[in-house]
Amino acid sequence: MNDIGRLFQAFVAPAIFFSATALFILSINVRLMGIVSRLRQYVHARNEAVRNGQLVEADACTTQIESMEQRAEMIRRTFLLSLIALVGTLLSCLLLGLGLYWQPGALAAAAVFVAAMIALLAGVLFYIREVTVALTSVRQEAGDERFAHLDSPEDRDHSLL
Repeated sequence: MNDIGRLFQAFVAPAIFFSATALFILSINVRLMGIVSRLRQYVHARNEAVRNGQLVEADACTTQIESMEQRAEMIRRTFLLSLIALVGTLLSCLLLGLGLYWQPGALAAAAVFVAAMIALLAGVLFYIREVTVALTSVRQEAGDERFAHLDSPEDRDHSLL
């Protein structure tokens, strides 16, 4: 009976990291969806500008698309590293349980957990990097006069009122 209590104790710490990592992944997913949505808007605006012969505006959209693609790549790396950390945390839970009955399992659990936390740290660093450049594309667009003739769908809707 004592082993069952120890087993649950062994699961608690990694389980907390598992929950925290899962919430972090949810945050990353929302951010990635926002970036992809905005990227699609720029691609549509660029195609529309090319169709209308607005090559300067199309070039401005291309600049923004490149910036958004770089941000999306940082978020993709964050997402991937966080998923690796999630799997590592789950694996360390299982190995900790095994470690109660087989000593090398406990050592493997510690090694896997440390590797998972290093992956999570790397993911967080990519996330910090993306957050620090998040407003760059907005500032570029605000200061770029090439966007002066491109109306967003919201602007067109308001002009009809």
